[in-house]
Amino acid sequence: MLSYQHAYHAGSAADVHKHIALCLLLAHLAKKDKAFSVTDLYAGEGDYSLVGPSAQKTGEYARGIARLWDEDAPPVVNGYMAALRRMNTDGALKRYPGSPALARAFMRENDHLILNELHSGAYPVLERWARRDSRISVHKRDGLEAMTGLIPPKVRRGLVLIDPSYEIKTEYAEIPEKLADAVRKWRQGIYVVWYPVLKESRHRILLDGLKAWAPGDILVCELALTPDTREDGAAVGLRGTGIAVVNPPWQFDEQMTEAGAWLTRKLEAGKHSVKWLKREAA
Repeated sequence: MLSYQHAYHAGSAADVHKHIALCLLLAHLAKKDKAFSVTDLYAGEGDYSLVGPSAQKTGEYARGIARLWDEDAPPVVNGYMAALRRMNTDGALKRYPGSPALARAFMRENDHLILNELHSGAYPVLERWARRDSRISVHKRDGLEAMTGLIPPKVRRGLVLIDPSYEIKTEYAEIPEKLADAVRKWRQGIYVVWYPVLKESRHRILLDGLKAWAPGDILVCELALTPDTREDGAAVGLRGTGIAVVNPPWQFDEQMTEAGAWLTRKLEAGKHSVKWLKREAA
């Protein structure tokens, strides 16, 4: 049984980077009146408490969203910050939206949110979170299987979010192959793959696989982080956080460049990079 619980990491620098990108893509989809769908394959619990014992134990949100909460944000991150403020209406930062809550913040009446979560503890929480919204369906399936099993969605305009914990190390190699199958089934979808940058650099397996297997343009955005250290001075934990986006919309690279520069300053991070992993000929 997988042990990862996102409540300990909600609002972290990795979440902030990933979720700003997600909100930019959701805003792109919401520009048109035509309905869109969001398929979230590792959905977690929906949203999270930042004042509860899990978040307080790690304090990761203090080095992430807490550093942005009272800051003047550039227009490129307005959608993200607005979703957070709607969740914390008294002005105090107490809750943080997971990707399902962010998706719901951008949805209209005819849009559809497809959530999948296998973890036995997170699934019932997610189901209760989504229960009263008829636009949301919830599944309990293996994420890799669901990547092709739930795709294509009935609403053929939309995005797929793939952000496993990578507790199972083989996922770095398996995700590109599964995603390539999904893209072939649903060519016009936007696919967002989150990955951690760790000392072992296993994310290179993922990126090499995406470049080799997945059709379509692929944009990679990475934020370098200052890792925690042990008493002996050795670095531990995340060295960076990244997303690979298959079929990114026009100007998304420019938006992420601007957002990344702001995040680098506010989070006191190393640097932010935006580069094309692959571009297909027109």
